[in-house]
Amino acid sequence: MTTPHAAAQWAQTASLTPSDIDCTTTVVLKILDHKCKMTYEAQEAVLAIYEVVKDQALERLDADVHRVIAEAENNPNEAVFNQLHELRVQAESIIPKPVMKAYKQLLREQLDDF
Repeated sequence: MTTPHAAAQWAQTASLTPSDIDCTTTVVLKILDHKCKMTYEAQEAVLAIYEVVKDQALERLDADVHRVIAEAENNPNEAVFNQLHELRVQAESIIPKPVMKAYKQLLREQLDDF
């Protein structure tokens, strides 16, 4: 049995809001679209957080985004990656910049511990 990533353990007890789930999902879209500038370790942490929160309520994003992410992980192909790109661009335009900045600050504070 493997030990869960420390970020996943944190996410299980953190009081993440639907807006935080939107932001986590958007960062995952950026990772899968190869537009994320975070370190590999930070990306691993966000992906671990996403695995914990992906079934929780979203605020602004459509829940279908999770289906596309799962499809990209299980059956990567050009059509799926085109959908990922479109969803990433849409998510980045929907989530207000101050909201994403606050979320990234939260991650920076927490990721130091992982």
